[in-house]
Amino acid sequence: MPYPSIFAIDGPVASGKTTVGRELARQLGYRFVDTGMLYRALAYCSIQAQINPSEEKRLVQLAHETRFTLSAGGEMIFCDGVDVTEQLRTPQVEEIVSVVAKVKAVRQELLGIQRGIAEEGNVVMVGRDIGTIVVPNAAKIFLEASLDERIRRRFTEVQAKGAELSRERIKLNLQSRDTLDSERDEAPLRVAEGSVVIPTGENDVEGVVGHILQAFTIEEGG
Repeated sequence: MPYPSIFAIDGPVASGKTTVGRELARQLGYRFVDTGMLYRALAYCSIQAQINPSEEKRLVQLAHETRFTLSAGGEMIFCDGVDVTEQLRTPQVEEIVSVVAKVKAVRQELLGIQRGIAEEGNVVMVGRDIGTIVVPNAAKIFLEASLDERIRRRFTEVQAKGAELSRERIKLNLQSRDTLDSERDEAPLRVAEGSVVIPTGENDVEGVVGHILQAFTIEEGG
């Protein structure tokens, strides 16, 4: 059965977008792109350049001057040829990434990169505004999960990386990012019109992917 050439998966932090998106891309033989890696990479670069997230002009200039490259499989991201993938989930980046991402000119600067990838087709893209802004003509999915479930997932992820971060700090970080993501003026997090909304806390990855494939199967001759 044929499927749409572009899938857009949106949702809040730790709702399962990356896990589901990777598996969907694997089953379809599509490219996987986590657009959040672009904002995380910029946040990391701003830390290295000692740029405060409140210094919007310097932040936008950094975004404009930095060459961001995503690997074909979507697992790695390079800034000016340097692999920064392992630095993207540090507590320091977690603390500022939503602040960086809410800057209108930053989002506009990175939008062209994302749309360029989408135009190539056969891609699963995950983020916060893929279905609303980046590629509104894509097959749109919105993933949901309770705050408790998202705290559990992020805590497990942090532990696996050997980092020290309490559940309470993770909770506060998620709540803060939810507020920033949903209330920012530019491309706020919301359910795009026509999205298939799927709660991930009640389903395993295979179940969610199966739901997506069933929802977006294109009938032959249709």
